Amino acid sequence: MRSEVITVRTGSRPVVRDITQQAEQFLAGAGDGLLHVFVPHATAGLAIVETGAGSDDDVLTALDDLLPADERWRHRHGSPGHGRDHVMPAFVAPYATLPVLGGRLALGTWQSICLVDLNGDNDTREVRFSFLPG
Repeated sequence: MRSEVITVRTGSRPVVRDITQQAEQFLAGAGDGLLHVFVPHATAGLAIVETGAGSDDDVLTALDDLLPADERWRHRHGSPGHGRDHVMPAFVAPYATLPVLGGRLALGTWQSICLVDLNGDNDTREVRFSFLPG
């Protein structure tokens, strides 16, 4: 198994960041197998969604509706409403496993691998790519 960690700058606001290109770069020269993507953070997740057509903003809106950044959360350190950031990975998992065929991701036409980060307290995230040849 081959594995690599990249750093993704997410900034100080909730974001859906497309990391598909970094995944494709990691897979350069790979054959068939599986790509496992993992975010080793308690407040970030991964989603396979369309980007660039408003869907990334829709994801943030849906998460804000589902998990408002207010004072209802018992986990209270960090910025106001930070407890919701710790609940988000229960809805947006911190991992994804994708098929790789001929060294290329077998994604659908409009699908992208996206890092979802609601936590503005941390402006960078690590993402681990691991390739398991088939």
